[in-house]
Amino acid sequence: MGKYFGTDGARGRANDTLTLDMAIKIGQYVAWHYGKNRHAKILIGKDTRLSSDMFEMGLAAGAASCGANVYLLDVCPTPAVAYLVRKENFDCGIMVSASHNPFHDNGIKLFNHEGYKMNPEVEAEIEKYIDGEISVEVAKEEHIGSVINWNEGLELYESWLKSIVHMDLSGMRIALDLANGSATSCAAETLSSLGATVEVIHSAPNGININTKCGSTHPEELQKMVKDGDFHAGFAFDGDADRLIAVNEDGELIDGDHTMYICGKYMKDHGKLNSNVVVTTVMSNLGLYHALKENGIDYEQTAVGDKYVFECMREHNYSVGGEQSGHIIFYEHANTGDGLLTALKLLEVMVSTGKSLKQLSEGLFIYPQLLINTPVKDKHAALEDKELLAVIKEVEEELGDEGRILVRPSGTEPLVRVMVEAKTDELCSCYVNKVIDFIKEKGM
Repeated sequence: MGKYFGTDGARGRANDTLTLDMAIKIGQYVAWHYGKNRHAKILIGKDTRLSSDMFEMGLAAGAASCGANVYLLDVCPTPAVAYLVRKENFDCGIMVSASHNPFHDNGIKLFNHEGYKMNPEVEAEIEKYIDGEISVEVAKEEHIGSVINWNEGLELYESWLKSIVHMDLSGMRIALDLANGSATSCAAETLSSLGATVEVIHSAPNGININTKCGSTHPEELQKMVKDGDFHAGFAFDGDADRLIAVNEDGELIDGDHTMYICGKYMKDHGKLNSNVVVTTVMSNLGLYHALKENGIDYEQTAVGDKYVFECMREHNYSVGGEQSGHIIFYEHANTGDGLLTALKLLEVMVSTGKSLKQLSEGLFIYPQLLINTPVKDKHAALEDKELLAVIKEVEEELGDEGRILVRPSGTEPLVRVMVEAKTDELCSCYVNKVIDFIKEKGM
């Protein structure tokens, strides 16, 4: 983790920990880095939050001042930037978004020319430039860059998505929760053009309502809409549309674990699941592993974060992987999670099999899960304590194959996270509290 760049770009409160000056400098550095005696070609997209215009303009002005020709995609999903950078031979791509965070936050996410997350070495150099430790040369005379509004970029992205799934959605009624975010730019149009009847909620961004009580982190309104209406499915996106949480015809949630099960099984049946493996993080539900095993599918587990899922997939050429939160990667097509692509893939399975999302989820029992955070003085020392490790081992043995316990440090705070999955909520509560009570009694 760098000083400004974390695992998912530079993120912070707009005009507080993430400033316009930083945006200008990031734009200047990447233009200079990729320019070297020519005009670098840089793509910038953004979500709908109030500060996104400001950061987009700062990045563009900075990049043009160091000789880059900058193409503005306007409001678009993060995966559109990742795809178009690679497809249209840009030197790099920049997305202005703080994903599922509240509107007052924002972020600057960088992609290299292959559409992968930017090399950490380049981010480290940008940090030095922001802090004034190194300098770059601005462009003069005819070497100054230009800024171009590139409206057809989004059309190219939509055409590409439709080329992946060959299907007619006529007769399908679909509800969409666009989170007042990036999905407002293309989700409804894409599904409608395939023949579906689409109804949308949370599709009127005003700069401050992105992710507010809506989208993939708050799908309750969508669930009610699907349950009460006559819909085949509902789809909820997050702020930058790289995640998807679906809703079946009864209004029940279909999260990332369900999606990996449905798509993994379908891909295996059609000989499309490389090495017969689905990639998950350690936070996926025990029920998913049991269901995959039942269907003769192997799995790999990574640390939490779509970055680790992607690295594992790229290394072994695995076909599908993701997170419970709805970040799903289809490696044959994309380098990053893509909410709209995930929705299309689920619809493809529904159309091809003639089954509903509820029917497709049969065979997957999701174990009740309880996660409680408890404050500690030193999270790393706590997790090396022999007595605590013995208590955790005891719980593991008692749960056996019918549950699991995961105890890990918080990435950002002095907390230990205790998570238990078991057959019932009562068992979850009993085992989580057994560990937490021990931590408290010992005064860790």
